[in-house]
Amino acid sequence: MAQECIFCKIINGDIPATLLYEDDDILAFNDISPQAPTHMLVIPRKHITGPDALTEADQALIGKLVKLGTDLAAKAGLTDGFRLVMNNGESAGQTVFHLHMHVLGGRAMTWPPG
Repeated sequence: MAQECIFCKIINGDIPATLLYEDDDILAFNDISPQAPTHMLVIPRKHITGPDALTEADQALIGKLVKLGTDLAAKAGLTDGFRLVMNNGESAGQTVFHLHMHVLGGRAMTWPPG
C-alpha cells in the first residue's frame, strides 16, 4: 500500500512538492486543493494509515507534528486563529490513507465542521 501512497511518493521524491519544512521524521507542504486561504499539510515520513493506526511508540512523532503545525501557523501569520485537523477513515473525510494533519487558517472556521 505504501508504494502507491501519494504522500509516500512525495516523501521519496517521485512526485514534486514545494516543501515548507523537512527533517528526518516529518515534511510539510501546501495542500494542492486548499480549503482555506492557508492550507498546509504536515505528514510523517513513516507510513501510518491514520490516527487509529498510531501506537505508543508514535507519541513523540505526533507531538512533533502538532508542534510543527503550530509553528507553521505562526510563521504564516495566522494570529487570529487556525485549525489543526486529522481525519480518520473515509466517513470522516480521509482520502489519503497516510496520516496527515491539516493546518487551516486565514478565514473564519465554522462549528461544527462538515
